This record gives sequence, structure tokens and C-alpha cells, in this order.
Amino acid sequence: MDKANEKEVVVAIIGAGPSGLATAACLNHLGIANIVLEREDCAASLWRKRSYDRLKLHLAKQFCELPHMPFPSNSPKFVPRDQFIEYLDNYKSGFEIKLYCQRSVKSASYDYQIGKWRIVARNTGSGEDEVYVAEFLVVASGENSEGVIPEVDGLDSFGRAAMHSSEYRNGREFRGKNVLVVGCGNSGMEIAYDLWSYGANTSIVARIDTFVRQLSNLKYGDFFNYGLQMPEKGPFYLKAVTGRSPTIDVGAMKRIKRKEIRVFPSIKSINGKLVTFVNGTTSQFEAIVFATGYKNTVRKWLQGGDDLFNKDGMTKVLRQWKGENGLYCTGFAQRGLLGISADARNVADDINFKLRCDRKCSRRK
Repeated sequence: MDKANEKEVVVAIIGAGPSGLATAACLNHLGIANIVLEREDCAASLWRKRSYDRLKLHLAKQFCELPHMPFPSNSPKFVPRDQFIEYLDNYKSGFEIKLYCQRSVKSASYDYQIGKWRIVARNTGSGEDEVYVAEFLVVASGENSEGVIPEVDGLDSFGRAAMHSSEYRNGREFRGKNVLVVGCGNSGMEIAYDLWSYGANTSIVARIDTFVRQLSNLKYGDFFNYGLQMPEKGPFYLKAVTGRSPTIDVGAMKRIKRKEIRVFPSIKSINGKLVTFVNGTTSQFEAIVFATGYKNTVRKWLQGGDDLFNKDGMTKVLRQWKGENGLYCTGFAQRGLLGISADARNVADDINFKLRCDRKCSRRK
């Protein structure tokens, strides 16, 4: 590719979700030039296009605000999806973030000859490839780039009525239908409750951790009696080691206790609309929603960076944000928006320190 068409930038940020926006804002706050490359046609596409209507932030707003901009004082304690999108839009415009949408990164590699990162991105609007050369590269594409649906024997026979939770908006179209939700994290439990509230005959494949079970016994009774099974590790262990958060009840537990939401163990196989579970139980369903999480796509385009990322595209050390040769990441600490804010500040401060050191060294020469 003609080097005359390469665009020189100080910092290139990949991804315009909260992680990328927060990093760009922190850099702009310090007067450091940067651009944000985003594969979708808008910022915050996960929140805007792939989140269900009922979604709210699961932590109080003071733990979810991005650097240098609090939520409006009249915002509710737990900010709903639409208001959070509005907050992100105001954040982007307020910090004058330079966003290049419809740029799908094909590769990013460190050029040792010039000591900079070379990023090749497909402009999906024009169909042409663009090259950006950056002193610093920030991977902010996040943990949740692509939805994951587990391999299930016979799933193909179920047809198009099986979907990932990223495709689910609300339960309006499922009124009166038999719907199975797979996964009992926050998304799974909220979607199950949403389906029930719209009049769907709702079931869920679920477990509940030991510690939460002991606490919930005080309020709800023993949920083991309603089919909720215990995993091997408790919520605080999982949060510390894997970053996974415990489930926050939004009303599903009450419906489970009343048996208005049925609970099943893991799926063994599917044959058409008939689902067989590992305990031998069978039931017919008209739709399945897989609330089974996401995976990132870093390793599809990042070449090198093995000091920061493992083979699965997650950081080698939990809460790591810095690699070698000017490589950084934000949004991989598995600490939600609070972790994103900390990463963004750390990354911007470190880049600022390096640039100041470089300027001092240049003056001495």
C-alpha cells in the first residue's frame, strides 16, 4: 500500500464503547491527540444495538460514571439503558472525541524499523483499506465483541428461533409461547423475568452459588427445592479470580419460587422443538435465548502483543493494562465501568509521562 496514503497519529484507540470513549476523553483532557476506530456505524454499539430494553446498570451510578463527567444529578440511582446511551453521546460530544466509524480493523502490528504501530482498517462505507501509523496503540474493543452460543447436540434442528441474548430486545413477540433461557447470570435472569412479564411461558437453565443460596434462604427459602443447583465456587471467589459478577435479582427469584418460571438443569440434546435435559426430563419450546456470554476478537487482528494478551485475547494478568512498545488496553480488567475508568486514567497518564520524557530527551540532544 502506498505509504503516502498512511495517516500518522499519536494514539490509535480500537473500539468506541465506554472503554474507548473514556480513554479518548482522558487523553483529550491532557491535550494528547488521538483517534478512535470503530467497526460499527456508531459509538457504544453494544448498548445501542445489542442490549435488551429492560437493561439497567447493575451498580449505583457513582460507580459507573466515566472520567471527568458525572451523571446528571437527577439521574436515577441505577441508570437505565436509554439514559446511559444518552450519557455516552453527551460524553463523546463534550470531549470532542475524534471518532472514525465503519472502520473494521484487519490487522495491527508493531513496525520495529520505525518504532510505531501500523493498523490496517477496512472502511466498510467505501470498501477501501486505510492505514494508520501510531506511536501508541490502545486496544479498547473489550471483552464482549461477539456473542457465544455453546455447542449443543441437535441445536441446528431447532431452527432460527434460537438466538443469543444480544439479539433479544423484549418479550413482546413471545407472549403465550414456551421460551427457554439458557444461563442464569444477570442477563439470563433479567431476560427470564422480562419474558414472564410479557406473558411468555418461561423456563430457565440455571444454578445458584452456595454463598448466595445461604443468604437467600433467609429471605426466599431454599431455592434448591425449586431446581437451582450450586456451582463448585462461590461468588466472591469467582469475582476475584475470573471477574464474573454475582447475579442481582430483579424479580425472577420470586417467580421461580412461585413456579411461574420453571428451572431446568443443563441441556443434553435438542431434537426439533423437543429439548432433553441431563436429568432425563424433556420439554417442548418455541424459542431459546442463550444468555451465555461473549468473547473478544482481539486475536483475530492483533499481531504480537504476547506480553499483554494470552491466546484467548484476554490479559495475561487480571487487571493488566500495559504491554510493551506502546501497547495498552482498557476494558479487560473484568471490573465493569469502574475498572474501565481506572484503566483509562492509567493509560492516559502513562502515555503523557512517556511523551513528556521524550520531549525532555529531545531538548537535551
